[in-house]
Amino acid sequence: MGLLPKKFPGKFAEPMWPFMAAGLIVAWGINTGANAMMASDEYRNDPRNPNAKIDTDRPAK
Repeated sequence: MGLLPKKFPGKFAEPMWPFMAAGLIVAWGINTGANAMMASDEYRNDPRNPNAKIDTDRPAK
């Protein structure tokens, strides 16, 4: 007996393409929303924001 079992003779990509496309659309939407929230006025200067402008004149804590 080998490490891998026998291959199942069924299709995978053809019946699953709508779910894969929906997953990409959802991932794109989440990414777009997260980027929009990071650019909002409320979180623009938050130190946890990776796009925040860091003041180099101020010493680090």
